[in-house]
Amino acid sequence: MDFIFMLTRSDRTVEDCLELMEQIAPLRLGHVGFKDIGVSLTVLDRLAQAIRDSGAISYMEVVSTSPEDCLRSARIARDLGVDRLLGGTQVDETLAILEGSRTAYFPFPGRPVGHPTRLGGHPLEIEQHCRAFMRKGCAGVDLLAYRSTEADPLDLVRAARRGLGEGSLIAAGSVTSAERIQALRAAGADAFTIGSAVFDGSFSPAKGSTLSQLADVLAACGSTASEPAAAIPR
Repeated sequence: MDFIFMLTRSDRTVEDCLELMEQIAPLRLGHVGFKDIGVSLTVLDRLAQAIRDSGAISYMEVVSTSPEDCLRSARIARDLGVDRLLGGTQVDETLAILEGSRTAYFPFPGRPVGHPTRLGGHPLEIEQHCRAFMRKGCAGVDLLAYRSTEADPLDLVRAARRGLGEGSLIAAGSVTSAERIQALRAAGADAFTIGSAVFDGSFSPAKGSTLSQLADVLAACGSTASEPAAAIPR
């Protein structure tokens, strides 16, 4: 299962993201991402380039709440050349924006609301959304399983897995322990994101450094480094 390190805290890209890219370089992480808010577009552009230069697959996750802002974020992801855009619910419009670009799309299934984002929706709804997204040409979904307000998180993961078929299932938000990582793997997730739990030290409370937190996350998912996967076809 792939670990996607998000350079984010409380759903915002951290201001020292460029310095952090240099700090984590020895780990050779294969998957690194950021959110569409928290720093300027100029910094996001430099960050996307730094992730590419590191050899990692790049991710941008949308946390904008209005439809107009979500589509603006899709245009930013396209123009930045990120490999994978996560989030948002305007699937048809976003796919049209990304058409012909290098960016694969992983929308939110269910009913995401607010910021930090919470997820409404029951398993059947999640499964139906995933099937519909795959028919439209999405590469997979970005499931806020542990942000669920209406259902057991792992029931949502299993439902998404049924609906996606061969599509990729990324679990995002509140993955805060090795136990949750293993539960996600058993339920059928292909990848997970962690940001805040590394920066606030809650993943490994007895350890102080970012590198130590990341090493423990990698150990929990069974790797010493998170090597890039093959690009997901669109």
